[in-house]
Amino acid sequence: MKDIARFIAGFERFQAKYFHDERGLFSRLSRGQQPRALVISCCDARVDPAMLTGADPGDLFVVRNVANLVPPYRDESEAPGVRSAIEFAVKTLEVEHIIVLGHTSCGGIAALMAGEGITEHKYEFIGPWVSIAKRAREKVLRELPQKPPELQARACEQAAILVSLDNLLSFPWIRERIDSNALELHGWHFDIDSGDLLAYSAETATFEPLVSGTATEAGANT
Repeated sequence: MKDIARFIAGFERFQAKYFHDERGLFSRLSRGQQPRALVISCCDARVDPAMLTGADPGDLFVVRNVANLVPPYRDESEAPGVRSAIEFAVKTLEVEHIIVLGHTSCGGIAALMAGEGITEHKYEFIGPWVSIAKRAREKVLRELPQKPPELQARACEQAAILVSLDNLLSFPWIRERIDSNALELHGWHFDIDSGDLLAYSAETATFEPLVSGTATEAGANT
């Protein structure tokens, strides 16, 4: 009950800010949304796309699922919700960016690395879902067979982001917008422990910091 009371108090602050102090924003949003970016992120409670990016209501169109995965355009997996949200964002909202946002300590990727599901919990749906990224698991086990589990998991988190980016390219209307320079794809990986946000660089084939560590260091010194 204490958590619910805290949430209600938080809504009161939200209401005061956006429906009193900044009434104009939601007055505009009531007439429709025009987000410029679609973010495909994990359900994990520690990784909030709007909080990480400082976005206001209406800035981001967000799809959240276990391990921030994107299924291919056509395959055996049943994921109409994810596909339909992507379709709406691209065809109707005409977003200019799609960001696949992964993170460290991802439970979905841990399940994938454990063998496409954690059997002791008797999960029914997680195993089949995370198997979308089974190519990432196979790559990590092939290239990093002797590395510690923690390092393998991090590598798989990043490799799974690349699988999702590749799967996005299997959607013909996404490919068309990319080819016409109307849409860009981005792969981001958030480090919960360090606070770093890494972005995939096709030029170097690595994940590199989006911002310098200056802000983090400054915060630590205040």
